[in-house]
Amino acid sequence: MPVFVVRVWLPDRPGALGSVASRIGAVRADVIGIDIIERGAGRAIDELVIDLPDPELVDLLLTEIGEVEGVDVENIRPLSGPPPDPAVMALSVARSVSAVAEENPAGPDLRAGIVVEGAVALLGGEWAALVDPTADRMVASAGTDLPDPAWLVAFVRGAMADGMPVSLQELAVAPVAGSDHVLAVGRSASPLRGREREVLAGLAALL
Repeated sequence: MPVFVVRVWLPDRPGALGSVASRIGAVRADVIGIDIIERGAGRAIDELVIDLPDPELVDLLLTEIGEVEGVDVENIRPLSGPPPDPAVMALSVARSVSAVAEENPAGPDLRAGIVVEGAVALLGGEWAALVDPTADRMVASAGTDLPDPAWLVAFVRGAMADGMPVSLQELAVAPVAGSDHVLAVGRSASPLRGREREVLAGLAALL
């Protein structure tokens, strides 16, 4: 059965999500996962993992969801298989970093490789990179469509100019404590939201 992830904006009030779920059920689809991405200003952004009996029902699904008052669909994307568990993925990254640190404590670049790959997987990014703006270099990178290294270094430098990470919707950065390094991730499919930026900060803390 085809699986899709639908990111929706909905009123942050009791019953709103239930109304959306009812509309999803009307096209014989099933909600198999819910992830709260951000809440604030009376609205919530949720990602719903949906089993859809027929991919040709996507347009009807979006129409049904859009019929709920105050609800907007930001993005829909297909999954190639069962949805991964973000908590399990995060623990796997943390375990791998810990194991490498024990085996080779003097090899931070090895840990960096694990973290940037984890950032791509956990955040659905096109790419992730660990940047050292003081040395004008990329320490590690993963994914596709990586920006030009010189541009990325300049962006990170500007984002951290006031000591606080300033991110664009499609780009997010997180400083590595006790280091000049900065972890960056890019995703064009949908904006990087509050909880996702917290995940990026948690990954940076592993370094």
